[in-house]
Amino acid sequence: MPDSTGLREIFCKSALNKTGIPGYQYCLNPYGGCLHRCSYCYASFMCRFTGHKESWGNFLDVKVNFPEVLKKQLSGRVRKEGRVILGTVTDAYQPAEARYGITRKSLEILAAYPSLEVHLLTKSDLVARDLDILQQLQNCQVGFTITSLNEKAARILESGASSPQSRLTAARQLIRAGIRVWVFIAPLLPGISDSEAALNSLFASLAQAGVQEILIDSLNPYPAVVHRLKSAYRDSFPQLLPELESYLYQREFYTDRIKARVEGIARSYGCRPEFL
Repeated sequence: MPDSTGLREIFCKSALNKTGIPGYQYCLNPYGGCLHRCSYCYASFMCRFTGHKESWGNFLDVKVNFPEVLKKQLSGRVRKEGRVILGTVTDAYQPAEARYGITRKSLEILAAYPSLEVHLLTKSDLVARDLDILQQLQNCQVGFTITSLNEKAARILESGASSPQSRLTAARQLIRAGIRVWVFIAPLLPGISDSEAALNSLFASLAQAGVQEILIDSLNPYPAVVHRLKSAYRDSFPQLLPELESYLYQREFYTDRIKARVEGIARSYGCRPEFL
């Protein structure tokens, strides 16, 4: 049973798993569930596979034997090669990682296998703690998801994640240390993160941090995501609810308009973001 903070220690049977994500051969998910509590999270469908009654964002399974299982899988007769991505249905840098260090131990193990190229995607500044290990990995890349620099919006829409500014600080630190860093602006939230002012502020901050690689994704209107976001907009951004509803009913028009806006702003900062 989870404790009062939503944590539950479990044992896993597998750590390194094959993935169908384009460009990657393997994935690692040292935790199950997530406590970042992002209203727009697409991974909430995983709830049905966890056996938890709690809603997504309110529980975390800590795979306490994960590093040992990973080491055993990698020491097998068949040599593992290719790209590994950490955090496909969870964030490998959960707040609990500061206590358990499961991701750090896993990276230490991966550092002994140069045939594996390690990539991470996170919403946590805790990744900077592991800079010494990241520098030992083969062609390591770290992506930071940043949805909005608006601190009020971040506290409401992703209340368990590191603040956007702390992620930028971590990104800058990694870049200065020679780690390849990219930023995933996702999802673009109508009325909150897609205005000219919001995008200008974000791209200016990314340029100042030294980020050159940027990937952007619009909001995917899965029913559960739309339900959570509409509730959040009604409660905290009622004046912006028409913007969200307009996007939901006119997605193609919105996408063309926002893409042109983003590309224009990005050019002024010398970068060319890629859209999913």
